[in-house]
Amino acid sequence: MVDDDAQAAVPGPTDAPPAARAVGLTKIYGEGTTRVTALDSVDVELAAREFTAIMGPSGSGKSTLMHCLAGLDSITSGEVLLGDTALSSLSDKALTQLRRDAVGFVFQSFNLIPTLTAQENITLPLDIAGRKPDQQWFDRVVDTVGLRDRLSHRPSELSGGQQQRVACARALVSRPQIIFADEPTGNLDSQSSAEVLGFLRQSVDEFHQTIVMVTHDARAAGYADRVIFLADGKVVSELREPTADTVLDRMKSLDALARVGG
Repeated sequence: MVDDDAQAAVPGPTDAPPAARAVGLTKIYGEGTTRVTALDSVDVELAAREFTAIMGPSGSGKSTLMHCLAGLDSITSGEVLLGDTALSSLSDKALTQLRRDAVGFVFQSFNLIPTLTAQENITLPLDIAGRKPDQQWFDRVVDTVGLRDRLSHRPSELSGGQQQRVACARALVSRPQIIFADEPTGNLDSQSSAEVLGFLRQSVDEFHQTIVMVTHDARAAGYADRVIFLADGKVVSELREPTADTVLDRMKSLDALARVGG
């Protein structure tokens, strides 16, 4: 059953074209008795300069959706577009370049290089691309995440929250069109989580960044502008201007519907 809010188009905060969208997106793993439909004809638009959270129970398809939108996973049918670019139209080389230049990533496991300093980790994507960082932008990002006095430290010398802030700064330093964050607070305590989420929120409000975050945490989702709820590979509801309480209420109502439907 699809919630009424999922059908009601709510205008975003900007008239800019969507940063990313899926049209009839279907993703199937396996064949025969092992066939699993992870995403079932999903249509979704992700507004530019907005913070969107994707939620749903385990196995709902939320991480698969993010990976397909980011071009990290192939799709079975439908289409994914980043800006005006259809990913299916790109060669492997062009897709790799698009991910490098237009997409930022923040993962639960930080994915920092242990032998590099915080500063070297932050500039790594630019170094790989052979580009020099914009020093003024680098300084602004570093000061915003509060890492100025930690730039010479290696990951092992940083707390979990500091490591994730390095990962966030790395995602932002190349000024990507969109940042995908997969459970970015999953390995953090509550204080560190609040710091990282506050920075993601600030990057949208002040830097006009576009953030798409997969999370199972209602408190984390409360930092977003919009929450999309998935179940069984389908978008079943969405919520604007969420709070932790309204997200929890919506999740409870969806659980109740699932039990009735089952």
